[in-house]
Amino acid sequence: MMADLSTLPPALVVDDEPNIVELLAITLQGMGLAVIGAHSIAEAYARLGEATPSLCLTDLRLPDGSGIELVRRLHASHPQVPVAVITAYSSADGAVEAMQAGAFDYMAKPIELARLRRLVAQAVALSCPSPTETDGTRRLLGDSPVMQRLREDIRRVARSNAPVHITGESGTGKELAARAIHASGPRHDKPFVAVNCGAIPDGLLESELFGAEKGAYSGAVQRREGLFVAANGGTLFLDEIGDLPMMMQVKLLRAIQERSIRPLGSSREIALDVRIISATHRDLQEMVNDGSFRQDLRYRLDVVKLHMPPLRERLEDIPQLVEAILQRIGATPGGPPPRLPAGMLERLRLYTFPGNVRELENLLERSLALQHETFLPEEIFAVPGAAPADNAAPAPASGVAPASMDTAEAVLLRKILEQAGGDRHQAARLLDISLQSLEMRLHRLQVKEDA
Repeated sequence: MMADLSTLPPALVVDDEPNIVELLAITLQGMGLAVIGAHSIAEAYARLGEATPSLCLTDLRLPDGSGIELVRRLHASHPQVPVAVITAYSSADGAVEAMQAGAFDYMAKPIELARLRRLVAQAVALSCPSPTETDGTRRLLGDSPVMQRLREDIRRVARSNAPVHITGESGTGKELAARAIHASGPRHDKPFVAVNCGAIPDGLLESELFGAEKGAYSGAVQRREGLFVAANGGTLFLDEIGDLPMMMQVKLLRAIQERSIRPLGSSREIALDVRIISATHRDLQEMVNDGSFRQDLRYRLDVVKLHMPPLRERLEDIPQLVEAILQRIGATPGGPPPRLPAGMLERLRLYTFPGNVRELENLLERSLALQHETFLPEEIFAVPGAAPADNAAPAPASGVAPASMDTAEAVLLRKILEQAGGDRHQAARLLDISLQSLEMRLHRLQVKEDA
């Protein structure tokens, strides 16, 4: 439920055109907000000296300077006040610079009243957060310093509509961070749509993202909505953005700049109100340098950077992660979750985890699949790459540490096949995977039942 707007401090509107100030004032007053107008940066500073506003709308081009100066001052002195900039189409780069300086959002001239009302409603939601609003960062486990800083960064960027680009190695939880940003911001009750850009065939990407009219291409027997429209009002998460083909990069750039899309085979434009979050494990600047990614698109996506730390930089979080993973994948109805044998946590902390949290999760899942009630640490947790510490316990004499994760998986598959009496259907059920997946793994690892 939205707060009583009449109790909010007045909104500050800064523009050197009196007609624009009047138009904005009429719209905001119609939404229950009082308005203070200013026609220059100096006048805006004077108004700020009188009272702290609930929100601020400012033009970028003012007679005595740039509106970005006002954005920076408000962001530094009143970080809780959302600031949106008003810009002409020709100064879209200025809007990106303003968001990097701390602006909540931007709006292009000529002003669309529907877009203005949505923007103001989101700004008001930031000014008056609901007392029952949940912290979306709680899903990011770990109390290490690097994770505490990450959660603080997420709470900060969640107060903006600026595009966020998340970097990090595979398995670090980039989608989890994107969901935390969405859940912590004013769009938390709107859709969150995730798409892996590398998992959709090139020929289907345009229709998947932007939609298509019936008959737009061979096989289009009905109208397709598209993921942008499905995410309208909320957040669209574009994972592995580096895998996007060059032609689709052009179309995505236009959608971000114009805040509208045109479905395949349609002549109509659909207005969008979508926050874009992208992610990749690749270096976009290197891709720009080698010509495989557009510089202008990188500039649009990389407004706010967020880096996911690898697990080797927060090994102190492993106990908490293990407990949560085992609770999720191994708890039985009415019974306690399985626990690691004594000493296993310390042995895990000796490992560098090139696959990060996803690899840790896979290790625990394979262990549970190998034996439902107990773990077999000699084979599952004699992990490669673990340099023994001076005080580390010696490796068990009963088993030899696998030379690689493939070797460890092959050991697991042989034991499961032996346990299933060579029945591959039963082995797949014990592993909780499909028969096809089991066959592929057996073929890749060259595992035979009589090995």
